[in-house]
Amino acid sequence: MGMFKRAIKADGAGQAGERADLSALLLQGEEMIEQVGRAHMSWGLGSADRWDLDQTTGIITWTFPDKTATAPAQILGSFAPRAGSWMWAWANQSLLPDMSRDSRSFCEWAEANGHPELAQPRIDADEQTASTLAALAFRVTGATGYYRGPGANSSYVIITFGPVTLTNADGSVCTFDINVS
Repeated sequence: MGMFKRAIKADGAGQAGERADLSALLLQGEEMIEQVGRAHMSWGLGSADRWDLDQTTGIITWTFPDKTATAPAQILGSFAPRAGSWMWAWANQSLLPDMSRDSRSFCEWAEANGHPELAQPRIDADEQTASTLAALAFRVTGATGYYRGPGANSSYVIITFGPVTLTNADGSVCTFDINVS
């Protein structure tokens, strides 16, 4: 969390407003993630048998015994606890550029709003710092779905997603969409 504290530390009266704005965005982002998480649990987010992300189509799929759920997705970044680092998706060479548009958008916002340290490709991070970066990016990009996908060696990837299409085993289809304000 040290990096984040440095990022919002006010050096003078003029920066106090910037710190408050960043803190407010963080609180809003955390609240939004909590709200969308509760809403998406109604269709089963967090209880799927498996999940897959197809970079070529930009679609995330969750598979359940009785249905599948699909949604357009973006990758914000990934956190590696053992390495103690966060990497923005746009800086990850293994990702297709279209999968990291929101990641790039957040970093452009951070640079334009006086927070270039939040836009570094790789950031020293603990669990709290990674959560902070994800919440800020979630809020700034206006995402409507949030998924923390498990990765190798206890790492994880932060994926945001849009409207969810539910396809039941009987072939019936419905869409689940939420509006976050």
